[in-house]
Amino acid sequence: MKIYFVSLGCDKNLVDSEMMISDLRKAGHTIIDDETQAEIIIVNTCCFIGDAKEESINTLLAMAEYKESAECKLLIAAGCLAQRYHKEIQEEIPEVDIIIGTMGYEALVGAIQNGMEEKGQITECLESIDYLPEPSIERCSMSGGYFAYLKIAEGCDKHCTYCIIPKVRGKYRSVRMENLVAQAEYLVKNGARELILVAQETTLYGKDLYGKKSLGRLLEKLSEIEELKWIRILYCYPEEITSDFIEALKRLPKVCHYLDMPVQHASDSVLRNMGRRTNQREIVGIVEKLRKEIPDITLRTTLITGFPGESAEDFEELKRFVSQMRFDRLGVFPYSQEEDTPAAEFDNQLPEAIKEERREEIMQIQQNIAFEKGRASIGRVLEVMIEGRLPEEGIYIARTYMDAPEVDGYVFVESDWNLMSGDFVTVQIIGAEGYDLIGKILTEDKEEA
Repeated sequence: MKIYFVSLGCDKNLVDSEMMISDLRKAGHTIIDDETQAEIIIVNTCCFIGDAKEESINTLLAMAEYKESAECKLLIAAGCLAQRYHKEIQEEIPEVDIIIGTMGYEALVGAIQNGMEEKGQITECLESIDYLPEPSIERCSMSGGYFAYLKIAEGCDKHCTYCIIPKVRGKYRSVRMENLVAQAEYLVKNGARELILVAQETTLYGKDLYGKKSLGRLLEKLSEIEELKWIRILYCYPEEITSDFIEALKRLPKVCHYLDMPVQHASDSVLRNMGRRTNQREIVGIVEKLRKEIPDITLRTTLITGFPGESAEDFEELKRFVSQMRFDRLGVFPYSQEEDTPAAEFDNQLPEAIKEERREEIMQIQQNIAFEKGRASIGRVLEVMIEGRLPEEGIYIARTYMDAPEVDGYVFVESDWNLMSGDFVTVQIIGAEGYDLIGKILTEDKEEA
């Protein structure tokens, strides 16, 4: 059947979508890009924060309108929102025929068959959130480029007071190393030059399976894949970054000197109320250690503004921290009051206007830092991966090891060469515009994808 698939939310959700699409194709279904021609519509939803929840609901409602057409026979809600609000979806969006929970995607193909045979009967596939489906090795990347995400674990045991993830994704479960290596080999064989390791927390990988943190060992295994060029690591909790892990970053040349390390705040009182496992002194210590051991490391972090009880003094402390730490990349989210989380019941909830105002203040500080760092990059010689081309301008779009796709900046490169996505070339940075850089090719020979 002709299936239109919508994937919302984070990169980890995208991997689940890729798993589902791979299973659908193996079963003989066709994925199309025109919802008006679809016989089945699937929305893989997100509910991490309020905006994501709203986007998921609005997308389901929009897709429900196509149930009025002669073509669309089934509407399927999958993922986090479907897991968390399956009863509400049944009541409020009766056009939905099948609900697939976060751990239920293995049952998707069978559910479609049952749904076609039993019209009018809603089908629920809600496995235990602590179940871990065996990830499909032969999956297609939806990233649209020469990079792919590798989800190395599911769930989380941290239970931060603002976060709903443990209630919709379950406890922390690592994927077997053999499966991950096989997935990686398949993705690289099919064009990926960069693998981006993701999980709710990557730094704890393997502790549940092997009795100790094993991310370093996984990096060694992945580095043995010949055609793989870059390995990038996201979602590293600062308290779990060990000396052994830092040594692996230093020792393995394919592992990018780039770390995404969400710290969320700098005030110790706010960090305690968030249920975080670190204080400001410890965060500063790990940042200083990373920069001392790996001088060219790029550090990215995320922060939350307007957490319940965040005082003016707490916020001033956060501003000082951002100014002093000078992170290379930084994102800020206004606190989202999520039901069924401890923080939602805290006193001193702050107005939305204050949350947003504080977010903008932090982003202005970070913008100045980022622009200064961009200008300081002029003259550097860097290897970049070509991602695409602006044909009207004859300019190629590329990324350095310092930039993760979709969240960081780009390098714009002029070239008379015929470059392809996935090619690696060496450039000298000759300019900086905002968050992006301008480069000039230096290499006489390019490394082809």
